[in-house]
Amino acid sequence: MSDSDDDVPTLSAHTLAALQEFYNETRTDADHSTAPSDQFTVGAVTEDWRMSQFWYSDETATRLAEEAIREAGEGGRIACVSAPSVYQKLKQGVVDGSDRVSAFVLEYDRRFASYGDDFIFYDYNEPLSLPASVAPQSFDIVLADPPYLSEECLSKVAKTIKYLSKGKVLLCTGAIMENHARDLLDVKMSSFLPKHNRQLSNEFRCFVNYPSRLSSC
Repeated sequence: MSDSDDDVPTLSAHTLAALQEFYNETRTDADHSTAPSDQFTVGAVTEDWRMSQFWYSDETATRLAEEAIREAGEGGRIACVSAPSVYQKLKQGVVDGSDRVSAFVLEYDRRFASYGDDFIFYDYNEPLSLPASVAPQSFDIVLADPPYLSEECLSKVAKTIKYLSKGKVLLCTGAIMENHARDLLDVKMSSFLPKHNRQLSNEFRCFVNYPSRLSSC
């Protein structure tokens, strides 16, 4: 190998200009990707099917965020248990009243730790293993979406819900869990039909334990 600069290839002015444009676009895209408005976009964190993650459609996330805000009330606290799509919609600042509530996301997926103090690590297998800062019955409404359609999973998540909630529960899960959900949480199926960004094989429904506008859809 020669040490001479004569052997170093050079780029044409046209190629250099194109390369600079590419770098500029890449830097701009990176800046945009970290913008606060994009950070909370539904789907900003990609689904991981290994963790049974299926994000709501934007319309469904909006409708559930509106419901949670209405039921939490002025200055209310909302817990989104395994429901990051709704948390993201609450934090976007596009739903009326979202600035008047506090929202937290309880998730096993540590990618959501990027949301700082709003993130609470949660493993449904240890339903009451929560930080000391999370006081019992400290949330005006708990919106939960158990990751798996099984009685075991729902039973454990129900323990978390009962610990967190002052009373109001909005449960999103498969229609096949209706009887088990009723027995555990005294919830009833609403007429609202939630949608996901990807088509699921199981019918999905929302269940509530209070008079809800979701039941007048």
